[in-house]
Amino acid sequence: MARRIRGHVSARTEVRAGAERAGAQAVVATDVVRRFGDRVVLDHLDLTIGVAELVVLLGPSGCGKSTLLRLLAGIDRPDGGSVEVPTRRAVVFQADRLLPWQRALKNVMLGLRGSDADARGRAALAEVGLEGRERAWPKQLSGGEAQRVALARALVADPELVLFDEPFAALDAITRLKMHDLVRELRRQHHAAMLVVTHDVDEAIALADRIVVLGHGRISAEYPVDLAPRERAVGAAREGLRAQLLADLGLAHTAG
Repeated sequence: MARRIRGHVSARTEVRAGAERAGAQAVVATDVVRRFGDRVVLDHLDLTIGVAELVVLLGPSGCGKSTLLRLLAGIDRPDGGSVEVPTRRAVVFQADRLLPWQRALKNVMLGLRGSDADARGRAALAEVGLEGRERAWPKQLSGGEAQRVALARALVADPELVLFDEPFAALDAITRLKMHDLVRELRRQHHAAMLVVTHDVDEAIALADRIVVLGHGRISAEYPVDLAPRERAVGAAREGLRAQLLADLGLAHTAG
């Protein structure tokens, strides 16, 4: 466990074999404060994410979701408190951020070293269903394919923590559902902790092991999601959870 340093992000290497069984935490954020001028965006926030746990961070625009993700990614630093994260982590953004002058395989291989980099890149593309598209230019890819390349790029280095910042918001409904299935399957295969930031209640229910609701810079509610795949789409338990989440967000419940 890394030493906690106030106002800093501490990275550590996590041995996943056995850690999941022991209930170890991949992320420990304690008493985190982040200010922008006079505005307090994160107000003494506490959050843990277990090894191999998929947590969805839900909240309205401007509530601090992306700010927290940036702290966990090491892109930003807190003004107070401490954040402990694994050394190996990756981020998938809403925009695919592919380099337009590089083909799909080269985009996946960015930053990889070693004689096996090419093979690892090809395997990652195959894992997200893009075998045979290694030489495609980004402009030749659909929106869903481009996000799959971005996901392959995040997973190719075998991260212990993957952070998603509303990665499916720009996709059509059918493609988004396919990406939900893919993310759940990849989490099972890689045993990585995952945090998905979204403002979409239905997406939260579709993906999460646990839903964390963020409001006024703090965690206002948490819900474990223990639903079978079909129950995540239909059923009384799903509708009850959806209604509660909408209420937490200050929205009227609408069926669907």
